[in-house]
Amino acid sequence: MIQPFLARFPLVIFSYSFGCIPSQATTYAVDEVSFNQDVFPILSDRCFACHGPDSHDRKAKLRLDQAGGVDGAYRTLEGVTAIKPGSIKDSELWYRITTDDDDDLMPPAKSHKKPLSKEEQAIIRSWIEAGAPYERFWAFVPAKKPDMPKVKDSSLSKLPIDRLVLAKLDSLNLQPSPEADKRTLIRRVSFDLTGLPPTPEEIKAFLADDRPEAYEALVDRLLTKKQYGEHIARYWLDLVRFADTNGMHKDFYRNFIAYRDWVIRAFNENLGYDDFVRYQLAGDLFPNATSDQLVASGFNRLHLIIDRGTALPEESFFKNVVDRVTAVGTTFMGMTVHCATCHDHKYDPLTQKDFYSLFAFFNNIDAAPETGGRPRDGLQPPFLALSTPEQSKNLQQFIKQLAESDKAIKELKKRIAGEKEANKKKVLSQDLKNLTGQYNAIKGKRDRLDREIPRAMVMREREQVRPTHVRIRGEYDAPGELVTRNTPEFLPALKKAGETATRMDLADWFVQPSNPLTARVAVNRFWQQFFGVGLVKTSEDIGAQGEVPSHPELLDHLTVSFIESGWDVKALIKQILLSRTYRQSSVSRREQFTKDPENRNLARGSRFRMDAEMIRDHILATSGLLVNTMYGKSVKPPQPDGLWKSVTMIGERFRADAGDAIYRRSLYTYWKRGMPPPQMTILNAPIRDACVARRERTNTPTQALLLLNEGEYIKAARSLAQKALEAEATDESKRLVLVYETVTSKLPDEKERKVLSDLTRNLQKNYLEQPVLSDAICQGLNVGDAEQKAQLAAWTVLVNALYNLDITKTRE
Repeated sequence: MIQPFLARFPLVIFSYSFGCIPSQATTYAVDEVSFNQDVFPILSDRCFACHGPDSHDRKAKLRLDQAGGVDGAYRTLEGVTAIKPGSIKDSELWYRITTDDDDDLMPPAKSHKKPLSKEEQAIIRSWIEAGAPYERFWAFVPAKKPDMPKVKDSSLSKLPIDRLVLAKLDSLNLQPSPEADKRTLIRRVSFDLTGLPPTPEEIKAFLADDRPEAYEALVDRLLTKKQYGEHIARYWLDLVRFADTNGMHKDFYRNFIAYRDWVIRAFNENLGYDDFVRYQLAGDLFPNATSDQLVASGFNRLHLIIDRGTALPEESFFKNVVDRVTAVGTTFMGMTVHCATCHDHKYDPLTQKDFYSLFAFFNNIDAAPETGGRPRDGLQPPFLALSTPEQSKNLQQFIKQLAESDKAIKELKKRIAGEKEANKKKVLSQDLKNLTGQYNAIKGKRDRLDREIPRAMVMREREQVRPTHVRIRGEYDAPGELVTRNTPEFLPALKKAGETATRMDLADWFVQPSNPLTARVAVNRFWQQFFGVGLVKTSEDIGAQGEVPSHPELLDHLTVSFIESGWDVKALIKQILLSRTYRQSSVSRREQFTKDPENRNLARGSRFRMDAEMIRDHILATSGLLVNTMYGKSVKPPQPDGLWKSVTMIGERFRADAGDAIYRRSLYTYWKRGMPPPQMTILNAPIRDACVARRERTNTPTQALLLLNEGEYIKAARSLAQKALEAEATDESKRLVLVYETVTSKLPDEKERKVLSDLTRNLQKNYLEQPVLSDAICQGLNVGDAEQKAQLAAWTVLVNALYNLDITKTRE
């Protein structure tokens, strides 16, 4: 609200506001109003920009985010009360949101915010008449396990998740959907846990397993697969903006693969989420820190890095620390803390001082703020060498041998310098040449071994604490008030604040049970992975500008259970996947879709297009091309020429890798921030220059063009076509079933078989008539005669078409 509440207020308007309350709002009945669920979102969206937590830009000395205080909503100033509990005629807010006078209407037109709708006005009216009770914002209150509600049909709600979901459905007169069929279930849970489809053999085994615990056994088996850690890690890498390059200007390579591999192992080994947080925030501060803890602390070094000479070092250092704090805020708090860099947050109770008190924890590293040319592997100190025991042993041997050789050379040089007889001097000089050659040979071996040892950028505290100041207007060179290390005042207090507090103290604060954010944010995002949307839709922001939870009691239940389990990620995931809510069919009935098109009430299973990596990995897996090698160097699959050249300030030429490595899982694809792999970004993968908690899902023609024409996908289609033609089944119908089931995990019905059969025959006929086209598809293969080439080409196009089906790309 741009216009002050109490500006230019003549008595005539007071009398109008008290006596002429618009009556049309009363036609909208509101049964029961919740401040957090109903009222707060309206106030936050329409009012807080001018009447919220930001003290710098607050209008009319009024804040509507709190009731009490000298500027709170209940206060009276110059005879005017913004909100009078129980009385709309004495509440200036009511007049301002309902008046027909454009000069007095709130929010004003120049704020570009819509006036309140009649339904929203009715909510505000009911709230004021009920006493205008304020509640602390839901996300900033520690979670408590709710009492289990009564439901109409208890047979459908044996687990707490189901009971809490069903209670809401009952209140809306919605019926849950039946359980999905077994083929749909195994495909769904396989993709959700591993990012890969089930094989026909796995489907057959699951269909044949009639035990009541068959589905639970399937979930348990998938949770133990190595592909589980790879798949779950991908979401985390989006969140922490993991990439293989610096992201600024020349965008040079930097080696962060050790961090990526640690994340995969952490999920596979089911590292407690509390330790997962501690290691990343403060792994370098553990006593006798392990290599895993040190590598994990690289989380604090994942920010973009600018090239030397392109900005002042002091400014670059400041921006790097701001980026670290922003990442911590998004990743662990689910808040837009960066909004408080320049001023108090306009919507959340986060002050600028709070921001720089957090800043102080991450302001104490002596790492260079910018790249120094092209350091080896893009590494900038401090970094850690990750040698194996054997490599360390060999390296020490080489170092010892070099020291001995160097000593011998120096002694021999002294002898030569003191030798007067020419012949002896000549012999000694030859000995020196031999010793020098031996030294250089040992040095060459040591250098080769050293190049093989991976390294990782890590966090490291400087000995003397660097002072931190609030930066006026967020300018790096405008220091204001001196601040010390602390956590935001609106959250539980840090046990030890001030200069003596460390990042370890901060890490412990994040995972203490009284912290209302960390577990809640994590649980919401894990839910999002399996339902396509979180219980709080805005998983990047659960603050005042985020959406309210669709099922607040369920979110609290899962949050408390997560903490009580010892922050056990696999236990949380299993609890979600065993629920009847998760196992529902995604087929939508008309009534369900009409009442809830986005399925926020969970009356049916979730249905959404799979992410880019899942689509690519699915194609490679079903074609037989997928290489399951884990960890190690990122790989560069082929991509169109010239893409890297199109990036301003290009740093290096793109050279595709050779061999089967290009068919590794998409998780290992080289990620250049200036030009990420187009196979990924066309399907909404982020560029990873900032933390991304949820990806957008768009539907564009370029996506279809990619899947139909990408060379890698055509080769994959040809590979599966060859398998089908070489299979023992020589009957076309059986081959069609084999291919269809491999790609979709389902069996084609009679109509689909006929369509596919007709398509195959027509394609084969066309390729016989135009052999130049089949030659192009079969290029590089020793296929045989024209008829065999036409057959392979036809089946390749058939498989390519199957890869583009909606049921193939959609997680149902």
